[in-house]
Amino acid sequence: MTDHLKGFATRAIHHAYDPLQNEGALTPPLHLTSTFAFESAEAGGEMFAGERAGHIYSRISNPTLDLLERRIALLEGAEAGLALASGMGSITAALWTLLSPGDEIIVDKTLYGCTFAYMHHGLSKFGITVTHVDLTEPDNLIPVISGKTRVVYFETPANPNMRLVDIAAVSKIAHEAGATVVVDNTYATPYLTRPIELGADLVLHSATKYLGGHGDVVAGLIAGRAEQVQEIRLVGMKDMTGAVMAPFNAMLILRGLKTLALRMDRHCASAQPVAEWLEAHPAVGEVYFPGLTSFAQHDLARQQMAKPGAMIAFELKGGLEAGRNMMNRLQMIGRAVSLGDAETLIQHPATMTHSTYTPEERAAHGITDGLIRLSVGLEDIEDILADLDQALSGVPASMAA
Repeated sequence: MTDHLKGFATRAIHHAYDPLQNEGALTPPLHLTSTFAFESAEAGGEMFAGERAGHIYSRISNPTLDLLERRIALLEGAEAGLALASGMGSITAALWTLLSPGDEIIVDKTLYGCTFAYMHHGLSKFGITVTHVDLTEPDNLIPVISGKTRVVYFETPANPNMRLVDIAAVSKIAHEAGATVVVDNTYATPYLTRPIELGADLVLHSATKYLGGHGDVVAGLIAGRAEQVQEIRLVGMKDMTGAVMAPFNAMLILRGLKTLALRMDRHCASAQPVAEWLEAHPAVGEVYFPGLTSFAQHDLARQQMAKPGAMIAFELKGGLEAGRNMMNRLQMIGRAVSLGDAETLIQHPATMTHSTYTPEERAAHGITDGLIRLSVGLEDIEDILADLDQALSGVPASMAA
C-alpha cells in the first residue's frame, strides 16, 4: 500500500503498515509476546529450517520489531534492517559476525568512547588487529589496507570532535580491497546522510539518540544488505550477544521516527545560530560545527549532509577549568551525556563519554581535555542562547583569556 510514497517524513509515518489490516488501529499494535504458536508441527519445523517465513521467538524476530526494521531499511536506502537492544549492541553484534581471529579492522582516528573500549579491550583480546587511520584523508587508507582487512569502520560526524569522513571515497578504496564498510550514522540520521547511497555496506545507529528523540529509551539499529543483516541477526545478535530489543522499545522508536524530520529541521535550525554565537564569543577559542564556513570540512559537509546537524564541539580559551565553570553555571541546559533529546545537553568528553581513553590516547586521537560537546535541543533558541550567555558571562576573566 505504501510503496508509492516518496517523501521521507511520509514514509517514516506510513511505510509497511495498513490500519485497515489491523482492525483499524492507527497506531501499530504492540506485540508483547516471547514466543509464537505454529499452526502445525510441520510449519514450525519449516520456520526453524528457514524454509518458511514467520516468527518463532522474540529473541529472533517480533512483528513490532519487524515493522521498525522495515522502516529503518527504507529510510536508509537499504534492503533490510535489524533492531537491537542498544547502539553498542548493534556495533558488537555486527563486528562479532563480520570478524574472526587473525582479521584486521581499520577504524578512524576518533571513535565514541565505548566503541574505542570495545575495539581495544574486546576485539583485540580475541586476536583481531585494530588499526587506526586518519580517514579524513581517504588516501591515508591506501597504503594501510591489506588482504587481512575485513572491515573499515568510522563515524561521520565523529563523536565528539565532529570530524567528517568522505563516505564515497573511503568506500571505493575499501571495496577495491574487498573490505566491508560500516558507518555509525547516529549523529546525522538518515534524514541528513544516507551512507549506503554513498557506497557503505552497513549503517549502525544508537537509536537512543535522534531516532527515539525523547530520551526515554535505549536501542540500536542496523541497516544493510538482506543477506548480511540476516547473518548478523542469527549469529551476532541471537547467539553471540543476545542484544535483543524489547517490543515496547521498538514501539517508542517507531513513535520517534514519525517526528524525526520535523525534529531534525528544528534541531538544525537552532544549532546554526548557536554555533555562530559561540564562534563570535570572546571567551570561546574554537568551534567545530559543519555548518560554519570556518569548519575545515565545510565543503564535504555540504556534499554529503543535507543539513549540518545539531551537534557542536567547542573549546574555551580558559581550557578545562573554564569549561567546568561555565557548565556548572548553566540553569536550563542539562549536564548530561547522550544527545538528540528534546532537551539541550552538554558534557565534557575527556571525563565523561570518552574517559575510556587514557590521557595519552585522547591526545593522539584528537580529543582535547578542554573540548565540550553540546547537543542543541528543541527549546526556543532565545532561551538556549540566554543560558549560554549568562553561563559564559560568569566565567572569571582570568579563565576567559
